[in-house]
Amino acid sequence: MSLYQNLAEQTARLIADGVLRPGDRLPSVRQACKSNGIAPVTVTQAYALLESRGLVEARPKSGYFVRARLGQRLAEPEMTHPVGHSTALEVSDFIFQILDSVKDPAVVPLGSSFPSPYLFPLDKLGRCLAAAARHLDPLATVTDLPPGNDELRRQLALRYLAHGASVAPQEIVITSGAMEGLNLCLQAVTRPGDLIAIESPTFYAGLQAAERLGLKVIEIPSHPREGVSLPALEDALRHHPVKACLFMLNYANPTGARVPDERRQALVELLDRHDVPLIEDDVYAELHFGAAAPLCTKAVDPNGRVMHVSSFSKCLAPGYRIGWVAAGRYAAAIQRQKLSLSLATTVPVQIALADYLKHGGYEKHLRQLRGTLAAQEAALVAAIETHFPADTRLARPQGGYFLWLELPRGTDALALHRRALEQGISIAPGPIFSAKREFGHCIRLNFGHPLGERGRAAVATLGALL
Repeated sequence: MSLYQNLAEQTARLIADGVLRPGDRLPSVRQACKSNGIAPVTVTQAYALLESRGLVEARPKSGYFVRARLGQRLAEPEMTHPVGHSTALEVSDFIFQILDSVKDPAVVPLGSSFPSPYLFPLDKLGRCLAAAARHLDPLATVTDLPPGNDELRRQLALRYLAHGASVAPQEIVITSGAMEGLNLCLQAVTRPGDLIAIESPTFYAGLQAAERLGLKVIEIPSHPREGVSLPALEDALRHHPVKACLFMLNYANPTGARVPDERRQALVELLDRHDVPLIEDDVYAELHFGAAAPLCTKAVDPNGRVMHVSSFSKCLAPGYRIGWVAAGRYAAAIQRQKLSLSLATTVPVQIALADYLKHGGYEKHLRQLRGTLAAQEAALVAAIETHFPADTRLARPQGGYFLWLELPRGTDALALHRRALEQGISIAPGPIFSAKREFGHCIRLNFGHPLGERGRAAVATLGALL
């Protein structure tokens, strides 16, 4: 072995033996040089090799850290196999019954859809909001009507540009959260009775939006790591009158799946051939664990068929309810829908977020948030592998803050949900993520909250209930 390979292997053994744990910082290049008597380039090559093997990650201005991706005791779930026919939806009552149970702050929030609010710079955002309210130009109450505040849309266009996508501010429509954005997109390209394609499993908000608009859905199989199946989607497009696709391509809720970059481009090309728009619900894209962000789908969308929906609720400003749609060829239609549905999104909040993006240190906040979530994922996985049955299957996400678990066959996730609530623990049972209430032996758990002793005890209780 060369010197750098030898150092890499020594470090890999320390990680495998648990001496270096997820989240631990490796010795700096200077420290490693001094303790091993080697040149800086040798240390750099060794750490680069460890990074390429997925064992460590580089954090800007901080050094190298052991990646929080090491749990391998539990197998990964397989591709889903939903029933192929289209479905008329009746899911809202069922979903609301489940969601009402996770609002109590005394309950351990493993079933929550939200990360901990204490992870976000709410003090600094509050100062931006106060300044925006004090210095509000009265004309802004008119000029910032849809499509929205000019500076906020310019800042968003700059972020798209940083991710390799050329998106004009004129095609960005500011919305009251991503949920409104999804509804606006669906209304722009469908009519009651139309059929849309969704992933299986899928985020229940998309099911609720489709039900409200009188749409039918066809569920497309998906893999818990690589997302929607392109062969299955192509078959559905050939045999069914699909009017739009509603997918999460980055760290999907509930599975955490991320569609690989090359398959993402193939997906856009497939939909181009069939003249079908893609509504991409992309609220978790900023929460990637690795150094590189996933490919922005708008970067491979030459014909403007992608309606990219996102918000600040999961990555910066929970409760502010600011989202947007980069709407491509559908921008004018979505702007008209916005005007007729809710007229405008709160103007001072738009101005405050524009100011924060320009001056507030957004990138530094995101780096800290990603590192925190990666460490919390490792802690939850370790607790699950300790306490859950050995035949549990676990999907390991590359970002976001959800874990998808396939429990031993015969487990009733709804019964487990009820039993867990009696113990002060919330979980999200699998059937709420399916139009046909499938995934009866699956659950989604949230690692967006620090686990702590209370959380570890809750995981142990769930394991005992199982």
